[in-house]
Amino acid sequence: MKLPGRVKLVEVGPRDGLQNEPAPVSAEVKIELIHRLQEAGLSVIEATAFVSPKWVPQMADNAEVMAGIRRKPGVSYPVLVPNKKGLDAAIAAGAQEVVVFGAATESFSKRNTNCTIAEGLARFSEVGKEALAHGLKVRGDISVCLGCPYEGEVKPQAVVRVARELDQMGCYEITIADTIGVGTPGGTRAVLEAAMKHIPVERLASHFHDTYGQALANI
Repeated sequence: MKLPGRVKLVEVGPRDGLQNEPAPVSAEVKIELIHRLQEAGLSVIEATAFVSPKWVPQMADNAEVMAGIRRKPGVSYPVLVPNKKGLDAAIAAGAQEVVVFGAATESFSKRNTNCTIAEGLARFSEVGKEALAHGLKVRGDISVCLGCPYEGEVKPQAVVRVARELDQMGCYEITIADTIGVGTPGGTRAVLEAAMKHIPVERLASHFHDTYGQALANI
């Protein structure tokens, strides 16, 4: 196996790692975590999410977190945004990169974002257009690319369909996510090879969960 000369790590702990914590985590602790991560040498740290506090109360302090970060040269702090309202709040908080997130299956899209894949993509298109107009970078994440809790197996072409739409919207990077951790190296290779036929490999990223001990093997 030919190993790459370098890898890009996108740290999502302050957002994905904390958003489901049952006990409140203070903005002060989140900011300290981000500072420690950047001092450890990480150059991309997903800082927070501008989502409804009703649905994700752990991220309700998003503006406070962004205001408290001691920004380090060469480090980017992308934030998750689901819609224009979230984007407007992110811009007001000084975000320079945003992440839109869709799904590869209709069932997960409806359960996670309360809309169909097509409706979500239309929403992201509006967000992406405005973000780019403000000079922000836009990344696109696709959930359940290697297995869905509601639909089971996910065909690579279902992932490719969403990835191509995100590419056309101007996303500089597109993340293939194994949201529930059921992916295998064979499945990972198949979905990435399908996506690479349409999008340069340099603009593809992967996100794995170690639910069944497969994350490192998939990477």
